[in-house]
Amino acid sequence: MSATFKYFAYGSNLLAQRIHLNNPSAKRSGNGKLAAWRLDFGEYESKRWGGHPATIVPDEAATVWGAIWDVGMENMADLDRQEGVDKNVYRAVELSVVTSSGQIVKCRSYCLVNQPGAAKPDGTPSYLPSKVYLDTIVRGAKETGLPNDYVAKLEAIPHNGYDGPVNWLE
Repeated sequence: MSATFKYFAYGSNLLAQRIHLNNPSAKRSGNGKLAAWRLDFGEYESKRWGGHPATIVPDEAATVWGAIWDVGMENMADLDRQEGVDKNVYRAVELSVVTSSGQIVKCRSYCLVNQPGAAKPDGTPSYLPSKVYLDTIVRGAKETGLPNDYVAKLEAIPHNGYDGPVNWLE
């Protein structure tokens, strides 16, 4: 077995079908929560998804749930490329994630280089994702077994109405 790293996915890579397109070595090891961060959507508009992509932003009052994947080291460059690190869209970060069993694990994750500003007072995201992107996140959250209240929170996020098509391979 090859060496692996832990990856915390909170967006479209929650869904196994999506992450396996570019990272076939990925094996979901469970789920976890990231305290003192919030899920938001950045100013950058993704042509692939037809809307604004997810990011995580430091926020003492928030928590983000996600999938924890064990990914082969041979796929790290593929994951970086998929996340646009080479194009300065996202940057890799190392985070302490609490697993559902209470263990703290160090995980690689990504946040947009150009982060959105402060959260809106009503809790709506700074920018809107497309419907197809948000649906992918929700499907992945359910597949991962994230808490029902968190899935309901994801389902309540407003979107821009764009429903595809999407080329996941770009």
